[in-house]
Amino acid sequence: LKVLVCDNCWLVQVDEFKKASNIFDSNYTYFSSFSTSWLKHSKSYTDYMIKRFNLNKDSLVVEIASNDGYLLQYFKEKNIPVLGIEPSSNTAEVAIKKGIPTIIDFFDSKLSSKKIKSKANLILGNNVLAHVPNINDFIKGVKLGLSKHGVNTFEFPHLLSLIKENQFDTIYHEHFSYLSLTFLIQIFKKHDLEIFDVQKIQTHGGSLRIFSKHIEDSTKTIEKSVNEFLIEEESFGFKN
Repeated sequence: LKVLVCDNCWLVQVDEFKKASNIFDSNYTYFSSFSTSWLKHSKSYTDYMIKRFNLNKDSLVVEIASNDGYLLQYFKEKNIPVLGIEPSSNTAEVAIKKGIPTIIDFFDSKLSSKKIKSKANLILGNNVLAHVPNINDFIKGVKLGLSKHGVNTFEFPHLLSLIKENQFDTIYHEHFSYLSLTFLIQIFKKHDLEIFDVQKIQTHGGSLRIFSKHIEDSTKTIEKSVNEFLIEEESFGFKN
């Protein structure tokens, strides 16, 4: 459990890891739909996003690490076009059987520029950002996939919860990074994306849900929640 922190950008990582391809393969054992509480969380998210951002039959919702279609099924029920991206073939095949179009591959900038091409009104990823070995290329892929006024959301376990509550059991080789808003603001800005809202959610011991957009998109205001969470992290000591 040797955890390292960068004193330049404040990213937290373990000093050794397994290759992602050795974890997310055809024998991946986690099927999201087995958890009824997670299904309830996903349906609530779907209803909220449709209402807040006026998603409809002309929209495209892309989920990174879409697993067995646990979430996209709720957008599909509302006749909103969906696309899943999932590297674990056994879970992806379950989603495909549900009628959810799914690309069996890892998400990166190359895939995004070829398959999504600035068409996604919503790109989402739940508990995937911490699992990404090349986080720079991953976020670049989000930039390339979003439509002009598109929205991206990520949910991830909050580093603040990990430290405050001694959640050392969440430090393991499937997680490449341990994430704070302090770090993510910087890396999103580097790729011309702007985090405009942050919500605290109860999943996975205390998580954040961030909302981002193209930095040039002036149709969305920066919510005060962004600064509030940054202040909370800094007052706890995340910048020293």
